[in-house]
Amino acid sequence: MKTWRALAAAAATSLALAGCGGGPGVSDNTLTVWLMDGSASDALIDELNKEFEQSHPGMKVDYQIQQWNGIQDRLTTALASEDPPDVIELGNSQNPQFSAEGTLLDLTADADALNKSQWVPALGESGAWEGKQYGVPFYAANRVVVYNKQLFDQAGITQPPTTRDELLGAIAKLEQTHGSDPEFQSLYLPGQSWYALLSFVWDSGGELAVRDGADYKGALDTPQAREGVEYYQQLFEESRTQAAADIDEAKPQQAEIYAKGKVAMMIALPWEVQTAAETNPQITGLTSAFPIPSKYPGKTAPVFLGGSNLAIPAGSADADAAKDYLKLLTSQKYQTKIAESGVVPGASQDTSALEGNPVSAAMAIASKSGKVPPAVPQWATVESGQNPLKDMMTSVLTGQKSVVDATIAANEKITELLAAKN
Repeated sequence: MKTWRALAAAAATSLALAGCGGGPGVSDNTLTVWLMDGSASDALIDELNKEFEQSHPGMKVDYQIQQWNGIQDRLTTALASEDPPDVIELGNSQNPQFSAEGTLLDLTADADALNKSQWVPALGESGAWEGKQYGVPFYAANRVVVYNKQLFDQAGITQPPTTRDELLGAIAKLEQTHGSDPEFQSLYLPGQSWYALLSFVWDSGGELAVRDGADYKGALDTPQAREGVEYYQQLFEESRTQAAADIDEAKPQQAEIYAKGKVAMMIALPWEVQTAAETNPQITGLTSAFPIPSKYPGKTAPVFLGGSNLAIPAGSADADAAKDYLKLLTSQKYQTKIAESGVVPGASQDTSALEGNPVSAAMAIASKSGKVPPAVPQWATVESGQNPLKDMMTSVLTGQKSVVDATIAANEKITELLAAKN
C-alpha cells in the first residue's frame, strides 16, 4: 500500500527548480542513497545493501528514506552542495529539469550496463535530455478501467470492452439495467481527470506539445486532439456521471465513491481498489479491470505512465560505486522484487509477477503502450498551478466553450508556459 501511495505522489509531483551542480566531493567510503518513502520494501533494501557491501569491501550504504512533501527544496539544496547524496530517486516528470540544470551525472555510456535493453521506453525517454541519459527507470504505474463484476453480470456484459465503441455499448447496457437507481453511475468520471483524457487524445493521434525548432509548442489545436476531447465529453454525458465538471479524481477521492458498490466503472490506478477496500472490504472480490480501450481493435489506448527514475548527482564523490548500486537495482533479480510489490518494473520487460491480480495484470498490459508528457523542464509549470488542460475540460463539459475554442485557448496557454525560461 505504501508503494502505491508513493507512486501516486511521484506521478503527481512536478517541480520548478533552480540551481547548479557542485564539484565532486571527497569519498568517505560511504554510499549515501536517497529513496522515497514506500518505493521499496525494507526487505528488498536490506538484501540489496548487503549484497552491495559484500561486493565492495570497506564501503557502507547510508540509506535515507525521503518524504515527497518538501522534496523539492531538499533536492535543490543537496544537488547544489559540495556533498550531495550518491544515488537519488526522483519523479519521472522532475527528471528533465534536473537534467537541464546539469546537476545530474551523464549516464549515457553506462546505459547498457544498467539494463537499457529492458527499460520501459517511456520512462527511458523521461530520463533523457538533449541526446544524453541522466535518469534510469525505477518503477511506474498507469491507469486502467476498474469495474464491478457484479454490476456487469447483472447487465449481461460477459466480456470487458476492448474498443471505444464497446465501452459506450457497455455504458448503454449498464444504464438500461441499473439506471433507475438514483445512486448508480455506469462510469464515475470527474470532469478534470486529465490523465485519463490523455489516453483518448493520444489514441486519436493527438499530442500535448511538439517540437518547434529548439523549443516546444502546444499541439492541442488539431483535429486528432479534438477527437480525443470529444470522446471524453461523450463518456461524461452518456455515463450520466454524478461527478462535477470542475473536479478531478482526488477531491473527493473517487475510490471512496467506488467503494459504495453503486459505481460500475472508474478510470483509476490499481492502488485505488485497496483504498476502496478500507471502507468496504467486500469490494475487492467484486472488482476486476481492463486496459483503457482504443479506437483500434486489437490495441489498447496509450496511457500516462507515472513513476520514478534513479539518478546520480553530478557532484557524487563515489560515482563509480553509485553506478554499481544502480546496476544491482536495475538487475532482473531486484526488478522482479519491485514487480512483486505491485508496480511496473521500470528496467524490466518481465511483468509476470503482476499477473496474479486482475487489476495489476491489466495495468501491466496497458503499460506496454505507456507514454509521458514532453520531456522538457517547463512541462512542470503546465501541470502545476492553473492547469490549462483542466480549464479546457471544464469549459467544454459545462458548455462554456466549444471544443474548438477550448482547445485553442488551452493550446495558447501551453505554448506560453513552454516558452517561459526558468
